[in-house]
Amino acid sequence: MRLKIALLSGDGIGPEVVSQAVKCLRSVGETFGHSFTFTSAPVGAEAIKIDGNPLPDATIKNCRDSDAILFGAIGALEYDNDPNARVRPEQGLLKLRKELDLFANIRPVKVFHILIPGSPLKENIIKGTDFVIFRELTSGIYFSEKKLSEDGTHASDLCEYSEWEISRIAHMAFKAAKKRKKKLTLVDKANVLETSRLWRRVVMGIAKSYPEVQLECLFVDKAAIEMILNPSQFDVILTDNMFGDILNDQASVLLGSTGILPSASIGTDNAMFEPVHGSFPQAKGKNIANPVASILSVALLLQHFGMEDESNAVVSAVLKSFNKKVVTSDIMGSSKYGTNYVGDYIADNIVDSDDNLSINDENVWLGKSTII
Repeated sequence: MRLKIALLSGDGIGPEVVSQAVKCLRSVGETFGHSFTFTSAPVGAEAIKIDGNPLPDATIKNCRDSDAILFGAIGALEYDNDPNARVRPEQGLLKLRKELDLFANIRPVKVFHILIPGSPLKENIIKGTDFVIFRELTSGIYFSEKKLSEDGTHASDLCEYSEWEISRIAHMAFKAAKKRKKKLTLVDKANVLETSRLWRRVVMGIAKSYPEVQLECLFVDKAAIEMILNPSQFDVILTDNMFGDILNDQASVLLGSTGILPSASIGTDNAMFEPVHGSFPQAKGKNIANPVASILSVALLLQHFGMEDESNAVVSAVLKSFNKKVVTSDIMGSSKYGTNYVGDYIADNIVDSDDNLSINDENVWLGKSTII
C-alpha cells in the first residue's frame, strides 16, 4: 500500500514524538512492503511565528491532499499566560477539525497489565478497564457564537447542536458497541442544558435500531465520579465536545501517564491521528517526552486503512518495550531511557512474526476498541 501522510508536528514536544512515530511507520513500510511518503506543514504557535496564522491555507491543502494526518501537539506558554491574546495556537487545531470535518474523536482507554502499578488507582479498581470514548468534535460550545462586551466585563459562549450532528457520531458509537461488550453510555447534563436534552432524545431514538446494545445515560458529574470509582463498568462512552474534552483528559491519567494513549479524529473524507497529551513545553528539547501515545496513534492509522497485522506489530513492539522496561521515566519511575532511544527500540522491534503478535491478548486492544 502507498500512503501520503501529512506531518503536523506542532508545538512543544510535538516534533519529538512525531519523529518517533515516523520511525515506526518507516519500519512498518520496510517490514511489510508498504510505501509511506511524508510532507510537513506548520500549525499552532510554530505557524503563528511565520505569518501570524495558526493554520495557514497551505497546511489545509497539504492535509486535504494527503491520505492521513499525523498530528503532534499544540500550545505554548506565551499564549497560555496571556489571556488577552487574540490569536492562539489552539485556534489552528479547532479550525483544522472544522475544515476537514473531523467530527468523531475516538480514544481507546485500556489498561496494560504491566503498567497497573503506575496507576493512581488501586489495582482492584483499575484492573479490567477497557473502554473507548466517542467525542463529538466539530460543534458545541467550542464552535458556536462567542461574545465579549466592549468594556470586557461580560462574555458568553453559545452551545449549539443539531440532530444531524448528534446522529452521525451516535451511529458510529453504537456500531462500535455492537462489536465490543454491547453497552453504550451517553454522558450529558440533560437536567440543566437544552442541548443535552436534545442529545438524549436523539440517542434514545437511535438506540431502538440497536436492540442488542444496552444504553445508559449518565450526567457528566456522575460519569466523572464513576470513572474513578469503577472505570471497568464502561464500554463505549458517547458525549459532546466539551464533556468529551474533559473526560478524555481524566481517562488519560487512569494509567498513570498521559503519554500512553492515542486517538483518532475521523471524518467522512479525512482522518487525523494524534497522542492524547498536550505540548508539555517544559519538556521541549530535553529528550524525556514519552513517544508511546504518538506511536500507538500510528497503530490506529494502520488499522484505519485495514492493515491489522501491521497495527498489531506496532502494538506488540510497544508491549515488548514495556516488558523489557525500555520506557521513559513517566511510566515505571526510575527509567533513564530517553525519547529517541525508546522510539528506536520500538521501531527496531516491529517485525512480521506470529511469535511477536502473540505476546499476549493485550496486542489486540486496538481492534476491540475502535471502529474507524
